[in-house]
Amino acid sequence: MITRSPALPVALRLALRELRGGLSGFRIFMACLILGVTAIAAIGSLTRAITEGMEREGQSILGGDIEINIFQRQAGPELLEWVDGKGTLSVSARLRTMARFEDGGTSTLVELRAVDGLYPLYGKFETTPQLDNNALFEERAGRWGAAIDPMLAERLGVKLGDTLTFGEVKADIRAFIDREPDKANLGFQLGPTVMIRHKALDATGLVTTGSLINHYYKIRLNEGLDVKAMREDLKEAFPDENWRVRDRSTSAPGLRRFIDQMGMFLTLVGVSALVVGGVGVGNAVKGYMDRKTRTIATLKILGADGSVVFKTYFFQVLLMGLVAIVIGMIVGAMLPSVLAMFLPDTLPVKPDGGVYPLALALSALYGLMITVAFTVWPLGKARDLPAVRLFRALVAPESRWPRMIYLATIFGAGMIVVLLAVGMSDNRILAAGFMVGAGITLFILRGISWLIERGAAKAPRSKNALRRMAIANLHRPGAATGAVVLSLGLGLTLFASLALIEGNLEARLTEQVPDEAPAFFMLDIQSAQLEDFEATARGVGGVEELVTVPNLRGRVTKLNGVNAADVEINPEVRWVLRGDRGLSYMPELNKGSRVVEGEWWPTDYSGEPEVSLGKEVADGLGLKIGDTISVSVLGREITATVRSLREIDWGTFGFNFVILFDPYTLKAAPHTYMATLKAGGDAEVAAHKVITNKFPGVTAVRMKEVLSSVNVMMEQIGIAVRATAAVAIIAGILVLAGAIAAGFRQRVYESVILKVVGAVRRQILSAYLLEYALIGLITATVALALGSLAGWLVVEQVMEMEFTFLPWPMIFTVTVSLFITVLFGLGSSFRALAAKPNQVLRTE
Repeated sequence: MITRSPALPVALRLALRELRGGLSGFRIFMACLILGVTAIAAIGSLTRAITEGMEREGQSILGGDIEINIFQRQAGPELLEWVDGKGTLSVSARLRTMARFEDGGTSTLVELRAVDGLYPLYGKFETTPQLDNNALFEERAGRWGAAIDPMLAERLGVKLGDTLTFGEVKADIRAFIDREPDKANLGFQLGPTVMIRHKALDATGLVTTGSLINHYYKIRLNEGLDVKAMREDLKEAFPDENWRVRDRSTSAPGLRRFIDQMGMFLTLVGVSALVVGGVGVGNAVKGYMDRKTRTIATLKILGADGSVVFKTYFFQVLLMGLVAIVIGMIVGAMLPSVLAMFLPDTLPVKPDGGVYPLALALSALYGLMITVAFTVWPLGKARDLPAVRLFRALVAPESRWPRMIYLATIFGAGMIVVLLAVGMSDNRILAAGFMVGAGITLFILRGISWLIERGAAKAPRSKNALRRMAIANLHRPGAATGAVVLSLGLGLTLFASLALIEGNLEARLTEQVPDEAPAFFMLDIQSAQLEDFEATARGVGGVEELVTVPNLRGRVTKLNGVNAADVEINPEVRWVLRGDRGLSYMPELNKGSRVVEGEWWPTDYSGEPEVSLGKEVADGLGLKIGDTISVSVLGREITATVRSLREIDWGTFGFNFVILFDPYTLKAAPHTYMATLKAGGDAEVAAHKVITNKFPGVTAVRMKEVLSSVNVMMEQIGIAVRATAAVAIIAGILVLAGAIAAGFRQRVYESVILKVVGAVRRQILSAYLLEYALIGLITATVALALGSLAGWLVVEQVMEMEFTFLPWPMIFTVTVSLFITVLFGLGSSFRALAAKPNQVLRTE
């Protein structure tokens, strides 16, 4: 037998011998670890599976080996000459415009993609019916062909063979789009996709100065050429161009960032669930050590020193922990292929069933450190207690802290968990804030549970025997109060805060926004059309609050003379430097923002270039009054001095620009205008029809369509977050079960004594019911308070939105807490009450 091998240390032989008795006492321990490790392993594996799938399908997602995106202008012949001999070039364009079905008298916003005869260079463009490129888009009898998203067919009530109008071009619907291989690379879309031939784009009349159009040049490199080397060669050949260049390894950056950030957030929630489970691990070990009191005392009486005792049971815990961690890793590795069935169809790839060693190793390390952090305390206390004190531990628990070596071990394991969570995150500030918040929450919950126990101990003795017994059970030796408040409280706090955040977002988007926001955003209004457009819009009955502003695009190139790419900035505002930003100028400050530093321009300003920046963005970029920012506008770099900083209220849903130029600098530059207008009911329908019919080149974005797109995205995020939060609550339930199981022995003894002195089963059960109702109510109250505080901080301080307290998530939290606590408590109590007094007393 392995346990008899003299080569094994004594502590390990004792540990293996004790494990012959089975896993009694380790079931909750293992369940908590398995759940937490599974959650982290599954999230990490799923995230990695998606990102690896995107890397594998990078060519199809990008639509080439290299993509050059130029905004508002086309590339010159120099680019065509550079590509010649290096590969194949495919040209396409993308803009938002209106699709009109004149037979039905309806129109709607679409994402118009104009592609050439080579589309797609990689991947397969799937349609119903399946047609080749020429059959889909080539001109026949004066009509171009179009492939449309089936959603557009539903909105406009069109079918195959019908004709749609885009600007001044009519196109026949020849197929419905089933799959665009490069759709994920395009980012967020407000409308359904329509594809036409690139040659037809000029005839639409939609491409004018200032049009918000992206031109794409996708290159399929010849075999043997290195992508990174070609990117460097391209940069050297065109050093002054502000093109956005991507290659197949950086396709769909927005989606990649979203997946990474979502994976990071869910991993942090998973770590929280594992910490909750850690409380259960500690409780299980404590309960196990309580049951081993006589064994430990006997070992010490026979001469075993404390280190042998500690090592014996530490080896047991590690062995059981490793088994649980391996099981969690196996289940976590299998889950991505199952979860793939529930992922949205908008993802460009489906995760495969591969094994991802790094994700599994991280989950194992998290599980191991949590095991160490939560088991060393009870093991350390057992190691140092004299044999005589061990026999008294049940009725007089030892309150002395373990040795410093054990406290240092606990602190070290906890710090490894924190450093892993923060170090592996792209947004270390957010990760650190999350971990600090979780730590503070745990500290508060532990403090509150201590106050409850002390308060119950100091409370006046009730004349009612049942009430007196229930209150006494809150602070008696082995009471479950601390474990329940700590574990279930953390899970419910997380659930309550997420419910409040999601509820506030939904309320903001579906209730408050329609009352405050404009009905339409009108884009691509030409300067020559502005006066006629304003007169037409105001002439529609029911239209009010028409606002027009100049619209330009520009890319931030330098901050205080230093290339923007080389400046260290706050990651939360890095989006300002990605691609082109919307710019404008205003003689008067609109009501959506107010100057908090510096001053606004006089209406007759005609001096050097100056800008007004959003305060939050300026702080993130490290800019202050008097600093300079350089922006490339229509190929010309303008260096402007920061004159003022503004606080921006994005909740008005009006025109609010992060970068506003003075009223003079950009006035003569070619640009278009944007407009907002308010209209309700029939006036909204009439305004949409009149304006889009008279100005076919003007794009009308309905606020309802924007909200619909955002709500779909929020719903998908909410499902993932709620599912992960549920893991934390399940972990809390397991901890609750473990805490109650750990106190089962005390509960049996207590019920037997009460029966002996004359109490009947109904009275004892009523006392237990009151005890668990008190614990559940207290835990729910604590979770409500902490969850509301966390929700308020995120909504008010992080999202800068108005916070609304929502009662139903709170009521649900209270109900869940009471139901779970009472259910598990009474389940254990029924078993305790079934014990026969004579059998129990005979063993004491």
